Amino acid sequence: MAEEKNAAKGAGDLQYIRPGDIERRSFAIITEELGDFPLPAAHAPVVKRVIHTTADFDYARNLAFSPDAVERGLEALRAGACLVTDTNMALAGVSKPALQALGCTARCFMAEPDVAEEAGRRGLTRAVVSMERAARLPGPLIFAVGNAPTALIRLCELIQEGAVSPALVVGAPVGFVNVVESKELLLRTPAPYIAALGRKGGSTVAAAVCNALLYQAWGRRV
Repeated sequence: MAEEKNAAKGAGDLQYIRPGDIERRSFAIITEELGDFPLPAAHAPVVKRVIHTTADFDYARNLAFSPDAVERGLEALRAGACLVTDTNMALAGVSKPALQALGCTARCFMAEPDVAEEAGRRGLTRAVVSMERAARLPGPLIFAVGNAPTALIRLCELIQEGAVSPALVVGAPVGFVNVVESKELLLRTPAPYIAALGRKGGSTVAAAVCNALLYQAWGRRV
């Protein structure tokens, strides 16, 4: 009973905080806890937003950036890029106000009936067919893969074949089968990339990387 009273008292002491203030406080905490970790200035907004999304400081170490990846991504967004995701979850997490302000679009082909039909007919996954469809879109293109390693593998093949030349690839599939290998394949392509190395990643991570870039291109603070 005393424990319940203490818990109730503790809850009553908590203050409701506005969403913007929560975000600012969170980023201040992240900056403080990172301390003097050697984080390049261009990478910091991306790394911090991924940590903010996941509460996982490992991303300070396992996010890999190709040279000028952030700059290339910002340039594409300011030119009205189309952002392609491999899941509707990642698509839902991308900031629509930022996309609209920049004149950008976002697409995900995974749930489209004709993609499922073609995948079944050809004996392929929807992720593979989705990347093939996206490769035919007019550029500039930014690909954000946060779930399916097969999507990233096929995208890398298309890049090597010269079928598509992305402005940036966010490679963050998550899991245990072909995940690490797909990211290693991305690092060997000529495409600019931001990759979550190892097994970690996910649609939320892919969306967080995209939002970090979108907010910078838009001029939004934090």
